[in-house]
Amino acid sequence: MDELWNKVLEKSLENGYKEEEIAKIKEAYAYACKQHAGMKRKNGDDLIVHPLNVALIVTEINSDATTVISALVHETIERGSSSLEELEELFGTDVKNIVASLTKVNRLHLLDDSEHASLYLRKVLVALSEDVRVIILKLAGRLDNMRSNEVLPPDKQRRNALETWNVLIPIAHRLGINYLKSELEDVCFKFLKPDIYEQIENDLPAPRAELNDVLNAMMDDVSELLRANNIKFEIKGRVKSVSSLHNKLSNGKKWSDIYDILGIRIICEEVSECYLIIGLIHSLYRPIPKRFKDYIAMPKGNSYQSLHTGVFGINGFPIEVQVRTKEMNEIAEHGVASHWSYKEKNSRHIQNVMEQKLQMFRNIIDANQDEVVDDDLFVDNVSLELLSQTIYVFTPKGDVVELPKDASPIDFAYRIHSRVGDTTVGAIVNDQMVPLDYKLQDNDIVKVMTNPNSSPNKDWLNFVKTTAAKTKIKAFFSKKDREEYIERGKVLLERELRRQKISFADALTEERQNKLIKDLKVGSLDEIYLLIGSSRFTPVYIVDLLFEDKKDVQDVLLDKIVNNPNLAKNNYKNDIIVSGCDDILVNLASCCKPVYGDEIIGYITKGQGIAVHKKDCPNIHDLNERLIEVSWNPNRNDDIDKQYIAKLGVYTNGLKSNLLDIVTKATVRNVVVNSINESNHNNGLYYDIIVKVHNKDDLDLFIGDLKTLKFVTNVKRY
Repeated sequence: MDELWNKVLEKSLENGYKEEEIAKIKEAYAYACKQHAGMKRKNGDDLIVHPLNVALIVTEINSDATTVISALVHETIERGSSSLEELEELFGTDVKNIVASLTKVNRLHLLDDSEHASLYLRKVLVALSEDVRVIILKLAGRLDNMRSNEVLPPDKQRRNALETWNVLIPIAHRLGINYLKSELEDVCFKFLKPDIYEQIENDLPAPRAELNDVLNAMMDDVSELLRANNIKFEIKGRVKSVSSLHNKLSNGKKWSDIYDILGIRIICEEVSECYLIIGLIHSLYRPIPKRFKDYIAMPKGNSYQSLHTGVFGINGFPIEVQVRTKEMNEIAEHGVASHWSYKEKNSRHIQNVMEQKLQMFRNIIDANQDEVVDDDLFVDNVSLELLSQTIYVFTPKGDVVELPKDASPIDFAYRIHSRVGDTTVGAIVNDQMVPLDYKLQDNDIVKVMTNPNSSPNKDWLNFVKTTAAKTKIKAFFSKKDREEYIERGKVLLERELRRQKISFADALTEERQNKLIKDLKVGSLDEIYLLIGSSRFTPVYIVDLLFEDKKDVQDVLLDKIVNNPNLAKNNYKNDIIVSGCDDILVNLASCCKPVYGDEIIGYITKGQGIAVHKKDCPNIHDLNERLIEVSWNPNRNDDIDKQYIAKLGVYTNGLKSNLLDIVTKATVRNVVVNSINESNHNNGLYYDIIVKVHNKDDLDLFIGDLKTLKFVTNVKRY
């Protein structure tokens, strides 16, 4: 254990953490040791060994000190007496937030091996991971657990391997963390396909031990050659993993066509040395024709840069040789995790790509916070922007831009800057004019043409692929609609004042404006125009308020209703009918959240129109005045997009997270889950859920479905 801690400390020092960061890492280790004293893992190791292994993994991929501290203390909540408040006090808000998210993520498990279940688990995992470092720690923790997976029962071994293969490896691949992805793939393959694994091992051109001997001998020869030429270097060798060999064989390759079963990687200081090393190796070993690839001059993708060549090595074995600088190796091996390693260096090109990867997380989460996105659309966004294939295109200056497959020049423009996207009028790809819905390809050089007087087109929403582009286009039209509504409202009010032969100046004196703004609880006169222009208030109603100087808003409403009892009840415009009046602002009460089909009643508020409550809402039990009869509109347009917010509380009998089961039940019923908050309650977990439904019948069916889940003890609607 001390040896393992020394490795973590040594790697931390190599990573160049500040003195205060090293001190905090030591403090975190001491704290974790105290919290886990006397506890054991299932393989018999002290429990502290797992946090130490996770910390070592994240230091090996050069994560920041906060990630290392979080790795050391991440189990002190679940398997210790720590609290989030204590972690925040000792190690800061970032560590507290990372551990809180990781604790939630670690409770999630795959229900079955279907693609549907895998996609939903990825969705929930990404949604809960507000900081990308949570994902990195999840991957590192799973790698350590998979290394000792054989101590578990066979069914648990397979379940862990399946979950890792279907859920975590695609995310590691998407983030470019090959260091974790490669080992996870190999260890999972061994558990999922043991027969094929053994067959490939047997079909290798020689036993692994002999292949490793060939590698070591060749690395000795190459090292001697490089030292003789005064080149500083690191050298590594590997026999290709079984899972990688299986992928090649599955794609139609024959054993005789695979030239990289053995591989050597040389890491040097300067780009110029990369080319020199390739020349020296070619002078020592005979090159394999057509195997030289220059990914430094033309990056392969994801900012991957390296020189590749193939040579016939000792005993005639074909060997792939990769040569790259330290910085190139960090990006190739550690992907998004290496973002922090180079944040202070002059690596604009690399930071650009790494920031794009981090931004993909932010885009998906932010887009779903800014606007209501239904469950299926969220899955589409995650699948498209996080887990699907990507392409890498270039600006005319050579900067790399990462986009989802089939992205358009509009997506490219918004990735550059929102103003560029808003004013795009044309696109040139590889010196050829293309339509704006053109599907970009890998390595395209893209230039967009802009016009400062141009604006987005709603048709763009039919073909853009990135969440950022969709959100910004919608935001533009939302702002434009607001401006049009304000202008329309002003025109309608002026028209009504002329009809009543009242001058605009007399009606909107400063005193009357201020009273109207106060009564309606808005911020400005423009907001009143907006309410009129969007048909929330009629101009007649606003004029009545302007000249009912001695009455409050609710008094005007009462007068209108009392003095017009014979108004036809079918004279309405909205989903809710207010007895005797059709031009009043109507809001659904946030306390009880009525949905279509509930028994409802209205309450005339101070400045907020009619608040519609459920009849059994406790907030109106003792109220008699200002209550008014309201009802649901039986002839409303049955628009499938019209949905209502409802709040549920789900009580369970255990501490195992069941988010995935709840989300699956919602999907089956076409119920949109807006948010789920998980907390401890007595001896079980409690879920505070906000959903969107079309009507009360759908909500009741969903509640019934939840009650059939074996872990659910009660479901309440609030």
